[in-house]
Amino acid sequence: MEWFENWFETNYYHTLYKNRDESEAKKFIERVVKRLDLNSGAKVLDLACGRGRHSQTLAQLGFDVTGADLSKNSIEHAKNHISEEIKFIVHDMREPIKKTFDAVFNLFTSFGYFDHVSDNLKVLKSVRSELNPHGSFILDFLNSQHAIENMVFTEMKEIDGCEFHINRYVEDGIIVKKIRIIDKLNSVDTQYFEKVNAFTFDDLSKMMDMAGFEVVDVWGNYQLDNFDKATSERCIFYCEPKL
Repeated sequence: MEWFENWFETNYYHTLYKNRDESEAKKFIERVVKRLDLNSGAKVLDLACGRGRHSQTLAQLGFDVTGADLSKNSIEHAKNHISEEIKFIVHDMREPIKKTFDAVFNLFTSFGYFDHVSDNLKVLKSVRSELNPHGSFILDFLNSQHAIENMVFTEMKEIDGCEFHINRYVEDGIIVKKIRIIDKLNSVDTQYFEKVNAFTFDDLSKMMDMAGFEVVDVWGNYQLDNFDKATSERCIFYCEPKL
């Protein structure tokens, strides 16, 4: 199994990231939606939706939302814990969904997981095929240059009785996070990985072009300030299909 098939299916993944800033995420989505000028009722896809926290915000803003993720665990949780009318599906993002959307969102570095560039390009081509001719695609990726230069190599977090011992490093152009988990309550000592290709702004720009996208704008943070290769923490692409 691939690392993401193992890690994203565990409850430890959700424990580690349980304290994400929900307020910041919601404000970011609101800013993006305003910039895109989407009409109420627009059909949107939250690609790699996880447990659906961003799908929920999009639904609350009045959109017809589909949330898609490879993790069955996450999709089942989303279906059981979100009250808004959202269609959640288990789906491999490399394959097109046989529907057309007004906007596709791929948020918080949910891209670049596959070892081969061709598989990551498949994701973008699938998104292109899912968008209507005047649709919008938002890809929120880390700024790999900034992430590598400011990398915290080791840290330990204790959450809900579990110790998460985290080591970060770069190997063969991939940013790796090795996560050892010591769960004393359940007598578990195990290890997982997170891996993401260290795609640069130039890499992503070329891939967007190859997939049939025109880059409209690139933002460097969740306040939608202009992207700067040296200082921006994020690399957020706003793209539209080439006509």
